[in-house]
Amino acid sequence: MQLKKINERLQQRLIAQGLTEANELQRETFSTIKSGADAVIQSPKSSGKTTTIVINVIQRLVKPTEESPRALIMVEDKPQVLEMLDLFNQLGKNNDLRVYGVHDKSDLDEDKNKISLGIDVLIGTPNKLNIMFSTAGYNVNRLQMVIVDDADILLKYRLDAVIKRISDSIAKVQRLFFCSEITEKVEFLAEKIMIDPFFFFDSISPIILSLSNASRITVLLTPSISVNSNSFGMESPTFSFCS
Repeated sequence: MQLKKINERLQQRLIAQGLTEANELQRETFSTIKSGADAVIQSPKSSGKTTTIVINVIQRLVKPTEESPRALIMVEDKPQVLEMLDLFNQLGKNNDLRVYGVHDKSDLDEDKNKISLGIDVLIGTPNKLNIMFSTAGYNVNRLQMVIVDDADILLKYRLDAVIKRISDSIAKVQRLFFCSEITEKVEFLAEKIMIDPFFFFDSISPIILSLSNASRITVLLTPSISVNSNSFGMESPTFSFCS
């Protein structure tokens, strides 16, 4: 795998899973995410998005060290919670990270007890996470990453206030949005909770941002059709920079 300074144990697991080549989405976003910068990443279906999230969380956290969660990942529903848990299990074995998932149908008391024992990564639906953070008083000072997967879909369900409430309870942390489309709602929420985020687009036609802060950097990615079964994401389009 050709990602600069990737964790050796993670590298071993990727190879063991037959994932030997990063796709362009993963290559172009890896350094930005690794740096700790905020980012909004347009990532269409079958682009290797979920794998990109898991790789970067494992790379950032490296190994279990704290009782409190260090990465918080918001997803749409129970199937996505289970999918991401499974991928962490596949790619994170060598790192022994403690990963736990909650969703709207999981038992609240059981979830609280499990988390109190110490976890590294917490995956959950926004409403369930909001209830847990509001009632359990978790220590969020150890959090390093807050990731919102399918941000455009979650905001379509009018969960922006919930996401913002959770984000506002956390001080200094890296915030990442992954979405199929960078909508006005996604852009607006990014402006509210992020600091000078990078924007990654997969659009052939550039999207004009209305953000007032001129220091924000926009990176445009243009997709071309290319499928490689050995890349991270079984149907992973490759990308090239355009100006």
